[in-house]
Amino acid sequence: MRAMVLTEPGRPLELRELPLPEPGPGQVQLRVRACGVCRTDLHVVDGELPDPKLPLVLGHQIVGVITKLGEGVDRFTVGDRVGVPWLGWTCGHCRYCLSGRENLCDEARFTGYQLDGGYAEYAVADARYCFPIPEGYPDLQAAPLLCAGLIGYRALRLAGEAERLGLYGFGAAAHIVAQVARFRGQRVYAFTRPGDTEGQQFARELGAVWAGGSDERPPEPLDAALIFAPAGTLVPLALGAVAKGGVVVCAGIHMSDIPSFPYRLLWGERVLRSVANLTRRDGEEFLALAPQVPVRTTVQAYPLEQANRALEDLRAGRIHGAAVLVVESSG
Repeated sequence: MRAMVLTEPGRPLELRELPLPEPGPGQVQLRVRACGVCRTDLHVVDGELPDPKLPLVLGHQIVGVITKLGEGVDRFTVGDRVGVPWLGWTCGHCRYCLSGRENLCDEARFTGYQLDGGYAEYAVADARYCFPIPEGYPDLQAAPLLCAGLIGYRALRLAGEAERLGLYGFGAAAHIVAQVARFRGQRVYAFTRPGDTEGQQFARELGAVWAGGSDERPPEPLDAALIFAPAGTLVPLALGAVAKGGVVVCAGIHMSDIPSFPYRLLWGERVLRSVANLTRRDGEEFLALAPQVPVRTTVQAYPLEQANRALEDLRAGRIHGAAVLVVESSG
């Protein structure tokens, strides 16, 4: 099979021919149809996430069709269309797994990081961590649901019942969260890179009542703010924008250092918290909710062999919505 492979952090991905991966016990083999490109992939490529499996096939927003079942798999059948998210395996017996917090498992392994992912024509995945894809979503439009959607949904849930919701970094996750928030009756305030008028217009088209640069103050205090951009400098700005009792959620797996800020920004029972990974419950809830909204994903498609270009466009902020690799299998 063809795959785009990371051989060393800091280097471009290489197009290689690899042996077809075979499913082990509890796993399924997938013919990959599409795979979303995520900012986390950039963090892996840039060496900001330590100790990736090398060589590595990136990609953790996989949409594919099951072609083989490993021993003991009875949840799915050959021909089922499923999605594979970031969380790829947990131990199942630690205090986190046993208390509904499997996203915090110390032994967890992640797709496209410690496990080969979906920048390839085929992949294998633990059947426990695969989700049926809702009908009505074509492959390309379904892919962003599996990370941008799931992590965004978890961040939104942890923000509580915010009437006035700020979204810092209006990319793949925020453009999905905005739709869910509007469905729930929340008012959305979108913060983009300063001067990104096109991104601000995109946010307004998705129902934001206000859109401006991340260096601007919203027209009224917020009840909660979700930060999707990996910039620690946004944390004091978001704390300054939320009202007393407000919540700021950092939704990325990596963020630059948070600068020092005065205690008065946190005082007033404001809360600063992070989101780590996702749980299967998040996936089941969000994929049931998405068709009700209905969530519509805006995607920019790239062929598999142009994965490096997709990553650079994402880095440069040239994508409004989500980047998705179109994978055409030879099998």
